[in-house]
Amino acid sequence: MKILLIEDEPGLVSVIVRGLNEAGMEISVAADGRTGLEMAIKHSFDLVILDIMLPEMNGIQVCKELRKKDADVPVLMLTALGSTENIVTGLDSGADDYLVKPFKFAELEARIRSLIRRSRASGTAKSVLSIADLEVDTVSKTARRGEKQISLTATEYRLLEFFIQNQNKVLSRIQILENVWDIDFNMGTNVVDVYVNYLRKKLDTGYPVKLIHTVFGMGYIFKAETVNENSN
Repeated sequence: MKILLIEDEPGLVSVIVRGLNEAGMEISVAADGRTGLEMAIKHSFDLVILDIMLPEMNGIQVCKELRKKDADVPVLMLTALGSTENIVTGLDSGADDYLVKPFKFAELEARIRSLIRRSRASGTAKSVLSIADLEVDTVSKTARRGEKQISLTATEYRLLEFFIQNQNKVLSRIQILENVWDIDFNMGTNVVDVYVNYLRKKLDTGYPVKLIHTVFGMGYIFKAETVNENSN
């Protein structure tokens, strides 16, 4: 398992490298964003661990540029910035998961293994999923409703794929966090609701058949149902 760590705190780098080496992982290190981006583009890695506050180029910029070159490598962001706004910004840049400092090493290792398992499993899933007039291509990671192509961020796409794979099931916010982001947030955060609202606007606005529905006190359900435009 080959990991690229982009981090400029020597003490943290030492702890992560030692721990992951002991877990049987091969670690390469970059101490600034620009060098890390070059390494990520030139070499093949199973996962990138990326700090946000970096010299030369910050982690948000690195992730955006990396996604332009390689849409598949999982990216785990490490940062001291843990507000909902920071989380949304990091995920919107293309990150797959977000771990707030300080963290326990066992959690970091578990997140890494989970992201890599999910990345490898995605290649064996059914390639086109559908409901009503919506089609989701899990290979090209694109979505179309009728004749309209839907533009999605990486996080919106993952949320949509999880919904369509679990259509007609009530999904709690905890289930969504664990399966879309592999993140165990304090449930005081509203990051799930933020992204569900983003996705709902793109999928349901202007269509008589709605797909995303709120189940009050429980979570959300993804099913085809004709409702009033103002209904959830």
